[in-house]
Amino acid sequence: MMTLAGTNLGYRFVTLDPTPSSPCGQVAEQIVASYDDQEAAKKLAERSDVITYEFENVDAGVAALLEELSHVPQGSRLLYTTQHRLREKRAVEAAGAAVAPYAEIGSEQELREAVARLGIPSVLKTATGGYDGKGQWVIRSEAEIGPAYAELSRAGTELVLEKFIPFVKELSVIAARSPRGEIRTFPVAENIHVDNILHASIVPARIDQEVQREAERLASRIAESMEAVGLLAVEMFLTGDGRIYVNELAPRPHNSGHYTMEACTTSQFEQHVRAICNLPLGEAKLLTPVVMVNVLGEHVEAVTEAVATGRWGEVEAGSTALANVVPKVHLYGKAGSAAKRKMGHVNVLCSDVQDAIDFIQQTTIWRNQLI
Repeated sequence: MMTLAGTNLGYRFVTLDPTPSSPCGQVAEQIVASYDDQEAAKKLAERSDVITYEFENVDAGVAALLEELSHVPQGSRLLYTTQHRLREKRAVEAAGAAVAPYAEIGSEQELREAVARLGIPSVLKTATGGYDGKGQWVIRSEAEIGPAYAELSRAGTELVLEKFIPFVKELSVIAARSPRGEIRTFPVAENIHVDNILHASIVPARIDQEVQREAERLASRIAESMEAVGLLAVEMFLTGDGRIYVNELAPRPHNSGHYTMEACTTSQFEQHVRAICNLPLGEAKLLTPVVMVNVLGEHVEAVTEAVATGRWGEVEAGSTALANVVPKVHLYGKAGSAAKRKMGHVNVLCSDVQDAIDFIQQTTIWRNQLI
């Protein structure tokens, strides 16, 4: 998606990916190699004027090597910080934003002491790795402390315990910053997770304007404080008393920003390319309300049929449920479909987000996944 957006600006792309005919490799030249392959990284550098990464699990050593050999505007320092939860939390705090109270855990005894301080429930997480709910355990009783430590300590990395925040909404803001220091933020997304995987993003978020402004301000402040270049996704918790806690950062295009592809004047993918190439950033205004819904492996067949027939599950083509929405389908072309694996998304454009929510739930494709 980044390649398609950047091609429109006149750029050519080459990608390094271990999977032959990867999604990006289908529309760009590809070097097939693992992400920690230094020889492959050197080949990438030889063929590139600007190098970017679009997920956090890139080897930081390879990123540092590429900095020496080519131009990596995002830098390895941002990657080094955001791929480690403790370093990330300290950076967020240094920017003046709140995070859930936390403690570094090095032993089961330290975990027991931290649980006593932070309370139950609390969340134990690995400091590195983990996504979509992996690498974490919600401790709901003292009896779970030992098993939680035994399970997560197998990863061989540091652990962090976080106080459980009783949030009323999960929000995210995508901020873009260029090397010249220009910053733009996209509208706040309200995110719905099912089984710890993002299910849907609702924009505009169903929050008051003061909360929207504060969320965007925090994202801008963090991007500036960390001297980020490119996109920085800031995931947040909103509590019932209006407080905002930063949960996680992602230095890249983010799933909760996919709605921007049709719904904003500039997509997050074009904005990222603009930022890393030090072009003027585009406007990030919302053109239409939208609900982005993820297509997982178990949804692919029905969504593919909808593209071919116009029939969305139990919603017939031309029905009243379709009258007020426009579904825009994006399938990624990943090798191999599996349940719970993100295979694409649908941006449901609408005049009122409730129309899109009703349509998604009436299709029955996303059965029992309420918004």
